[in-house]
Amino acid sequence: MSIKESPIYKKVKTHEKVDIGDLYFFDNYVIGEFKEGISVDFKQFSQCTKLISAFYGNAGFGFIANRVNSYSIVLTDAHLFNDYFKNLKAYATVSYIAFSEKITEVENHFFNFNKRDFGSLVEAITWVEETLKD
Repeated sequence: MSIKESPIYKKVKTHEKVDIGDLYFFDNYVIGEFKEGISVDFKQFSQCTKLISAFYGNAGFGFIANRVNSYSIVLTDAHLFNDYFKNLKAYATVSYIAFSEKITEVENHFFNFNKRDFGSLVEAITWVEETLKD
């Protein structure tokens, strides 16, 4: 379910449209919904990087990839994401179809983040919020 269809949407602090999709910023986490079929590399993510850095600065934050669409991440760029986002404390992926779940299973082997996969946005948000409290 897209965040716009969720009651959580009314808690969004700011919504930013970027070339690769949408970012929804909350107090201490951001939800990304990216376009169907894209392959996200670190360069394409640069708009997101700037917005995330501007919003959270050096503060710890969480990222939720709400995979309402099917897309992939360029795994050879995983080290760039790992190096850049030192203050990312919780990374949740929400998958709605089995194919997306398989993609995230592969991606999990390349990222050093505290990462978990979920079947619902509410579960992901709950985990991110609890993780950021610690």
